[in-house]
Amino acid sequence: MSTTPLVESRPWKALEALAKKMKTTNLRTLFLEQPDRGTSFVIEHGDLYVDFSKQQINADILEELLRLADHVGLADHREAMFRGDKINTSENRSVLHIALRLPRSASLVVDGVDVVAQVHAVLDAMDEFAAAVRSGTKLGFTGKKIRNIVNIGIGGSDLGPAMAYEALRFYESDDLAFRFVSNVDEIDLQQATVDLDPAETLFIVSSKTFGTLETLTNALSAKDWITSSLGDERAVADHFAAISTNVKGAEAFGVHATNVFGFWDWVGGRYSMDSAIGLSTLIALGREQFDALLEGFRAMDEHFLTAPFEKNLPVVMGLLAIWNRNFMGRPTTGVMPYDQRLKYFPAYLQQLTMESNGKSVTCEGHAISYETGAIYWGDRGTNGQHSFYQLLHQGTTVVPIDFIGFGRSTQPLGNHHNILMSNVFAQSQALAFGKTAEELRAEGTPDELVPHRVMPGNRPSTVILAPKITPRLLGQLVALYEHSVFVQGTVWGIDSFDQWGVELGKVLAASIIPELSNDVPLSHDSSTNALIRHYRSLNEGENERDND
Repeated sequence: MSTTPLVESRPWKALEALAKKMKTTNLRTLFLEQPDRGTSFVIEHGDLYVDFSKQQINADILEELLRLADHVGLADHREAMFRGDKINTSENRSVLHIALRLPRSASLVVDGVDVVAQVHAVLDAMDEFAAAVRSGTKLGFTGKKIRNIVNIGIGGSDLGPAMAYEALRFYESDDLAFRFVSNVDEIDLQQATVDLDPAETLFIVSSKTFGTLETLTNALSAKDWITSSLGDERAVADHFAAISTNVKGAEAFGVHATNVFGFWDWVGGRYSMDSAIGLSTLIALGREQFDALLEGFRAMDEHFLTAPFEKNLPVVMGLLAIWNRNFMGRPTTGVMPYDQRLKYFPAYLQQLTMESNGKSVTCEGHAISYETGAIYWGDRGTNGQHSFYQLLHQGTTVVPIDFIGFGRSTQPLGNHHNILMSNVFAQSQALAFGKTAEELRAEGTPDELVPHRVMPGNRPSTVILAPKITPRLLGQLVALYEHSVFVQGTVWGIDSFDQWGVELGKVLAASIIPELSNDVPLSHDSSTNALIRHYRSLNEGENERDND
């Protein structure tokens, strides 16, 4: 690892020069110069076939990106994470989501504790609880079977389980219904429970501290719903489980200690879907399929740890993200899964990438002079094609795209899947090559319409193909992006595993809450003061109308 500052390093300077040249080179030219490009810029591992050929790169650029990885000591940083070193420097913590999927036979000792043994102890307790719910032996307070599972969380405690459930619900138990509540807006909880029988409903409250304001507010309202319906405070113990490190807090709420499942400060919320946070996933899928999910994670972990950088999927994907963000000047990345089951995957990646790498200082606390953390967003195909693809094809902002498609549907119907997948290939082709004015005129397009119909092309994309969505495949896909985020953060020299940026708003909100319903002096800025006063007037007026 070199001590030369990142932007002054030889690979960075070389990449700046290569980018200047690439900005005047068209993807059409790249494919003409290298006819086998479509198979040369491909990495295949496990169930994933990843085609980078429509990225604006060549062999020289890849070589310099790999040199950049060496310059920042990527291999050493990777090994430090897998070893359990405290690479979350601002919180002095290890980063061990990789331990959540290690096999029972493995051992990883950190601070004198074998964390793998801890992980499997929690997993076994989760499995026992999940098996009781799935078999119907877990009964509610009135003796009815539990038929409804409502997960209450926010951030990673919601996005992970909700995304996994939607992606894998083809494999779920038909006897159970699952809902997910995250928004403190009361509508979210009300809509999730409106048609449920309290006597048959189990709430899983997911909060590391058991004090997250939004989660606890929803949990308290759910508790009121249970106790008012069933008429006894003791019902809480039969209708609530908790995912938390605060066992005493959960017990004080009314959760039985045996139904509190822990996790550790070395698991960040956005990296926790395969920890106890995945209890709802385990209940939905059963142990065999949940183990397959963990196996998928583990397979990508091993690939990331052992594969040569030039054939290493997370490394190459992470370096391409650096190339697009820092050298080609693209501030956003679109993720477009062409499978309805992955409809929550872009939102999941938003948190994973933007909460991890949305930083402006290095691990040492020095201000950064280069761009970090691309904005991730997206939607399912083909919905997005009739929404925002117009900008992707003809807008003034170039957005690199990750297309995700599958060889088979989990629920085939007629020719739907072929039509769906034809759009993956067509859209990536159209973005790359576009259509010129000459081609349009040759097709007979009237001259006055030619400028409106020109597609400039030269817009980069990556295509990820897999056989079909399975638990094992989802584990591979999530771990691919997890490690790509790590690669990017390592190059930028930032701590990808803290999230101090979410704290200030929480603190300010806590001070404002009592001011909204009490006429007390305000000491904020003039805008905030005026907004609070106007809110009070709106709220008072609504209350008066409700009382009429």
